[in-house]
Amino acid sequence: MSVFKTEWTADKADRWTIHDLLACVFGVLAFFLVTVGLAGSILLQPWGYVCLVLSAAFTWLTFKVIDPKLRTLSDAFEEKQTGYLEDMERSNRWEGDDAG
Repeated sequence: MSVFKTEWTADKADRWTIHDLLACVFGVLAFFLVTVGLAGSILLQPWGYVCLVLSAAFTWLTFKVIDPKLRTLSDAFEEKQTGYLEDMERSNRWEGDDAG
């Protein structure tokens, strides 16, 4: 199993996997490191700059891990929404199947 899996089906993307857990952990680490790094950078400490660089890396990892799942879910939702809007348009114009 690859951490950077790019191919998802809508059903599999909707389930919790290790990818979701990793994205949560990486996201929390990124926010924590931004906070600590900003404090250290304001004090002109070298570790502050290191923390900021690490926070950028963890932010990138978060997006790299979870973005393919989110794109798949978004595409599936967009397809459902398009079908729903077409059905609503037909029913509002009285062009439905039951309008004889």
